[in-house]
Amino acid sequence: MDRRNVRNDLQAQLGADLDRAGYYPRLVQGVLDIALAGEEVRAYLVHPETTFDSREVRRHLTALALTPTRLVMAHVDDVPGEDVPSAAATTEAVPLGRIASVALTHGVSDPASTHGGMRSDELTIAVTWGGAQQVDLAPAGCSDPECDADHGYTGLLTPEDVVVRVSAQAEGDKALEQALGFARALSVATVSAT
Repeated sequence: MDRRNVRNDLQAQLGADLDRAGYYPRLVQGVLDIALAGEEVRAYLVHPETTFDSREVRRHLTALALTPTRLVMAHVDDVPGEDVPSAAATTEAVPLGRIASVALTHGVSDPASTHGGMRSDELTIAVTWGGAQQVDLAPAGCSDPECDADHGYTGLLTPEDVVVRVSAQAEGDKALEQALGFARALSVATVSAT
């Protein structure tokens, strides 16, 4: 089969969800189309975020698309300080066999009342494949307060691949259901890729 022209209903739904997110939908769809390289979308997640600080509002969108062979990610951010609105769009495609872990953290209110089921209030999806690592260094020391020797540095190496948090309270129940569905599809895909 020629993978360059595969389109399906999920890709149409992905486009509609990008339109609903309202953050440069044509840009996001364009960079995703290039990264998908014609592969069929089997599951997806669109997650817009807006952050506020004392000086400005920043928008960010993460779109994840699961294909038969890869996890394709697009990240789009506002570029601050420009006179004309500007954005940076980055895509990355990871073969499913390279994914090292899929960590799902469920936030559950009133966990004692769950009888035979679970009602998540939020979900954090963390996917690692060793693509990037963040190093936090700090001067090392010792317990002697009078010591002035150079003890070098100590550090923490943290995988920095992709983390998406979806909350029913912030994004709504439908967004959380979509995130849970994507998490299930990704979990199944990574099991069968090993």
